[in-house]
Amino acid sequence: MTKERLKTLKKQMSPYETSNTKKSILQLINTFIPFFALWYLAYLSLNVSYLLTVFISIFAAGFLIRIFIIFHDCCHNSFFKNRKANKIIGTISGIMTIFPYNAWAHDHSVHHATSSNLDKRGTGDIWLLTVNEYVAAPFFTKLAYRIYRNPLVMFGIGPIYTFLIKNRFNRKNAKMNERMNTYITNISIVALYTGMCFLVGWEAFLLVQGPIFLISGAAGIWLFYVQHTFEDSYFEADKDWEYVSAAVEGSSFYKLPKVLQWLTGNIGYHHVHHLSPRVPNYQLEAAHESSEPLQNVPTITLKTSLQSLKFRLWDEDKKVFVGYRAIKEKIAENKNKNNLTVSPK
Repeated sequence: MTKERLKTLKKQMSPYETSNTKKSILQLINTFIPFFALWYLAYLSLNVSYLLTVFISIFAAGFLIRIFIIFHDCCHNSFFKNRKANKIIGTISGIMTIFPYNAWAHDHSVHHATSSNLDKRGTGDIWLLTVNEYVAAPFFTKLAYRIYRNPLVMFGIGPIYTFLIKNRFNRKNAKMNERMNTYITNISIVALYTGMCFLVGWEAFLLVQGPIFLISGAAGIWLFYVQHTFEDSYFEADKDWEYVSAAVEGSSFYKLPKVLQWLTGNIGYHHVHHLSPRVPNYQLEAAHESSEPLQNVPTITLKTSLQSLKFRLWDEDKKVFVGYRAIKEKIAENKNKNNLTVSPK
């Protein structure tokens, strides 16, 4: 796709970048109320069967993901026209999903500005090494990387560490308003959880909130992971990196069944979101359908997305994601090059 076509594509998103207050309020109603109702239903089911509790928790987790999408839109100031309204609803939904509004808004904006840029990794993204970097890395870096990229760690321990621990601390150079927002969020979470423990008992609270947290956390990380980890993704050095190309080629269209698409707030249209973060979630599908080029971006389904689990490293030469087998090929290639450069005696 030419640069001119890419610029035109970005301009085509402008009609969809305006939030609709009625739609936003309706989304608050059809997201928060069902979540609270399902949470209460899961609590009542404890007297029937814990298997039933876990079953109900799966649906509650879906609505918690939807609450996170509202939080996510507020961080982009795309959910409401008013910035103060975005911050208020964003902070409340951040407390529900245990994410500090200001801190995450900062990191996520950096992610959008640097996504798929090999020279600007490290903020708001998943740890990624290229094949060459992995081969050259010391043993303990390789070990840490393999542990980090293990699915059981990434989707099991990952949510616990990221949401419960990492989100509780401010980054080193955070400004005062960002620090205060994190403190307020932390205090509010403690107050909310303490109140719930007094209301229903700490055992009941953990039995209900535990599976909701783990399921929604694992699903949330999976969504973020799979939307940037597919075989023919886009990664370039800074000198060759281009924003629109990174958006439409480095972010997938995750084509989900309608029910899952609704619960995940259309986040499967991730290429549209990266192309224009100001498009609210309820406008993403319409924006996608309005442009033929956007309908021809890398598309993955529930079935094909599972293939991303085998991708571990980015091959800069082939421009594709690869597994660890590519390491042996690279080592053998480097040995051959070294042998060719050594002059025979």
